[in-house]
Amino acid sequence: MAVTEEKPTRTRLISGPGMLLVWFYGVMVVGAVSRSVYQIATEFDRAPLAYALSAVAGVVYGFITYTLVRGGETARKAAQICCAAELAGVLIVGTWTLVDKSAFPDATVWSDYGMGYVFIPVLLPISALYWLRRNRAVTP
Repeated sequence: MAVTEEKPTRTRLISGPGMLLVWFYGVMVVGAVSRSVYQIATEFDRAPLAYALSAVAGVVYGFITYTLVRGGETARKAAQICCAAELAGVLIVGTWTLVDKSAFPDATVWSDYGMGYVFIPVLLPISALYWLRRNRAVTP
């Protein structure tokens, strides 16, 4: 009698509320990347730090979107790290923009904790971290 090994199943991260997260992250990718590309191309000398941070935010959003769609435990862990970094970025930049308005002559995605984006930049990583923690692989 031969013993067959079962392939481990990939943890689905886009079922239920995970699909809503993918949708929101996808929208944020488009918003952050398109805004930063336009601003970098047309007026980079006006606020280079703000525009560069918006571009970084867009890349982070894109990577998180990819990992959520990809699924699996490795992708989940990578998404968790990126969401934690995203949350740290939002909190740091959000606080910085409130303390020193002159440091950011133009808004970033994360300015004022994402107020220009209806606070989605601060709420999204919190929601995603909760979802990713809830959907971690359970070892028998």
